[in-house]
Amino acid sequence: MQLGLIGLPLVGKTTLFELLAESRTSGAGRTHQAVVRIPDPRVDFLSELFHPRKTTYAQLEIVDIPGLVPGSDRGAAAFLAAVRGADALVHVVRVFEDEQVPHVEGSVDPLRDIELINYELLLADLDLVEKRLERMQAGKKKKGSGEEQVLLERLRSALEAEQPISTLSFSEQERAMMSAYQFLTTKPLVLVLNVGEEHLRSRSFPGQEGITEYARSHGMPLLVVSARLEAEIAELEGEERALFMQEAGIDEPGVVRLARTVYQCLGLISFFTVGEDEVKAWTIPAGTPARRAAGKIHSDIERGFIRAEVVNYQDMVTYRSMARIKEQGLFRLEGKDYVIQDGEIVHFRFNV
Repeated sequence: MQLGLIGLPLVGKTTLFELLAESRTSGAGRTHQAVVRIPDPRVDFLSELFHPRKTTYAQLEIVDIPGLVPGSDRGAAAFLAAVRGADALVHVVRVFEDEQVPHVEGSVDPLRDIELINYELLLADLDLVEKRLERMQAGKKKKGSGEEQVLLERLRSALEAEQPISTLSFSEQERAMMSAYQFLTTKPLVLVLNVGEEHLRSRSFPGQEGITEYARSHGMPLLVVSARLEAEIAELEGEERALFMQEAGIDEPGVVRLARTVYQCLGLISFFTVGEDEVKAWTIPAGTPARRAAGKIHSDIERGFIRAEVVNYQDMVTYRSMARIKEQGLFRLEGKDYVIQDGEIVHFRFNV
């Protein structure tokens, strides 16, 4: 899965990318790409409990897409091409004020910036739909093209009304027809408001009510972070970090909240395998049955699946050992059709 960070220039997008990638980038205005670990306190706990030789977090590929410069046709084309490759989008929106960092539009107006980027995505989808309809009308009718034309005309009407495709409902047949396209407004999109430290402490910022309503009405998850403050937190360790976060009124780092939100938007969950060799988080779509989840580890395990030994994560937090969990009757044996739940600790029995 690929996560694309989008936004206007100078909004703090690259700072957020560096926090996720845990490394510095070079070259402003360039596309940066990295496979990053997804912070997960559950993995941290299990690693401390089992003392494995290796700890492996869930991973996600992220791309820092150069900021869209309004009015630049060439820049817009490159921006949209990069966006098409992403499975989900994080729109970083500037809320912080800084005289040393001028805003590309001349003033800080978060709602305007949100609408500007979303309008570019809408236009790109509308252009795709109109070109396809033109080709269909110019060429010969093919079997099933009538249904596709009806669908595309419906999409055109919605997009002309500035309604993202993601807000519409579709039948299974329509979804199958749409799979041939790379529509941008169907992609899960998370809004990340990059606020100043004063906004974070007061838990308020200019235009907050309007932005909150916009996100709600468009079905967009909304997160508030201070990338500059997060960068300072990342430099600290242990008690010093905990004290700094407490003073800033931060319960957990923004990158952790972002990772969790993106996972939810993509319909992903994690299950864990534990032992002396390794504690590892495995990423699967929600609703995955045990046998298919076993195949995530190795195809032989899926092929020779016998059963899944399942432990609830919270039970492990409470009892801290497999032996005590078994004593409490909380150790479960599940069959191939059991649907793995987020956070479960699983050991697969198999024979090939």
